[in-house]
Amino acid sequence: MAPTDQRHEHALKVFLDARPELRESLDHLNPLLAQAKGETQAQYREERLHEAFEAEAENLGLFAWELTLQLTAETPEDYQAQRREVHREVAEMAGMDWLEYCDLYGIEP
Repeated sequence: MAPTDQRHEHALKVFLDARPELRESLDHLNPLLAQAKGETQAQYREERLHEAFEAEAENLGLFAWELTLQLTAETPEDYQAQRREVHREVAEMAGMDWLEYCDLYGIEP
């Protein structure tokens, strides 16, 4: 597993550990729903977990990758530094000026 995959898996575990009601819900999904989608129960459960994670990120005004960083960074400062670095890479890939990108997404340069 790549480091970013490991980080995301760790973030999912932290996310789920903090939400016992979600864990309970995921542990009692209807197996017929998984079967109807042509998935195993484990695949169906994993998909629902990812949906809940992405919904939480959206509720917080974050991208899912930002929530992953937030849940796995050692300190808030580490989170901000990592977040800024990823956003800088995205700006470069998009061919955008860094300051324009920061203004557009409300990021401190």
